[in-house]
Amino acid sequence: MPVARRTLLGAGLAAATGALTGCGDNRAAGPAVGDGDALTATDAAGNRVGFGPAGQSPAASGAPSPSGAAPPAGQARYAADVTALLRRHLPGTPQTVTHKGFPGAVAVVLVGGETAVHTAVGEALRYGAGPKLLAANQRVAMRPDSVFDLASVTKVYTAILLLQQVDRGRVELGAPVRDYLPGFTGSGKDRITVEMLLTHTSGLPVGAKVTGLPDNAARWNAVLATPLVSGAVPGNTFRYSSVGLMLAGRIVEKVTGQRLDQALTTNLTGPLGLRDTGFRPTTWLSANVRAARMVATDARSSRGLLRGTVHDDVANHLGGVAGHAGIFATAGDLAAVGQLLLDGGTYRGRRILAAATVRRMLTNLNAGKPAVDPERPHRTSAHGLGVVLDQPWFMGGLASARTFGHTGFAGPSLLVDPRRRLVLALLTNRAHPNWSWANPDPVRAAVGDLLARRVS
Repeated sequence: MPVARRTLLGAGLAAATGALTGCGDNRAAGPAVGDGDALTATDAAGNRVGFGPAGQSPAASGAPSPSGAAPPAGQARYAADVTALLRRHLPGTPQTVTHKGFPGAVAVVLVGGETAVHTAVGEALRYGAGPKLLAANQRVAMRPDSVFDLASVTKVYTAILLLQQVDRGRVELGAPVRDYLPGFTGSGKDRITVEMLLTHTSGLPVGAKVTGLPDNAARWNAVLATPLVSGAVPGNTFRYSSVGLMLAGRIVEKVTGQRLDQALTTNLTGPLGLRDTGFRPTTWLSANVRAARMVATDARSSRGLLRGTVHDDVANHLGGVAGHAGIFATAGDLAAVGQLLLDGGTYRGRRILAAATVRRMLTNLNAGKPAVDPERPHRTSAHGLGVVLDQPWFMGGLASARTFGHTGFAGPSLLVDPRRRLVLALLTNRAHPNWSWANPDPVRAAVGDLLARRVS
């Protein structure tokens, strides 16, 4: 995502100054190279290529993949190819200061509800505040159970929580937002329905201005008072809006009587047994677990190195709990949410959403509407309720009218292809230490292309 959108979201990031150095600080130490770590080199054409271990050593049995490596035990033949592809986007050597991809990544692929790929490469923590390249003994290797900031993938969870309240008769999608949030006032906003918040057709802008206000109540009042984009007509045009999902989360809070993080636990993560998912992970992960498993994001913000604190500045100003950003999770837990939707609202025998609600959620409700997104000119308006549909710019060859998912600014993405019964949770820390170094979409699309070729 280019700088303009991040500016609108109120990033407030300080520009990186001076050269990065190899000296470290006193942060929690981690192994320089370990399970999931990937050493890379550069070939004659200048492309990064991987060598060395990634995760557990490949099993002796199993047919080799085109990359020449045998798949890990119990995984698909193409698991080694996914790992190799991700390695190519890591820093060139352990001493490389900058990168054009990400320091590390975790990918989970489910096919037919079974794990086909679960791989971890690179480092969860590579840079200290400044940013500066940490000494080898201060870095932390990526693990299959590393915990990531999901950024805007949070919107999928918020949509599920809101749609549960639709199932329970507490919310009507066609009702005005003002019926649930009386403080949602302003010119033209009386025409905005709950459904428009989830389809990004409300006419609300990307971000809200919440800085410089005395307390959280004042900040939420500012969100409610956010005006429409100049000239916007609610319901007519797709405009990606984090404000819309902030409001969706507030509706969940209003009708459940719970704060959004509590509603998440009560209605989704608790019933599904997702123990590694939630807002504000510093409140539910021990210091030792955070040191070993928490993935870092920006290392140059005014808040210093971010590791376990939400990257999105607006969400941070709102206390780390908001409908548009703030959830942290592992790739395995995220894949479970994809499987829940793929299976029509049930997971391991537990119904979370009505089947009819899921069908509507995964239907393109914006057919024929234009999309306004100068930063992603190839984006179409295709969108369900809280999920994007048929977007080759990040889905690659898996894109289709039925394929759905979401991306996040810090590097995460969820993709579900119903035809192949495939779920892809691809989590990268591309915002570590500087989100402007890399565009995560080409990697996402490349993994989609690979899986499109290998999964029938």
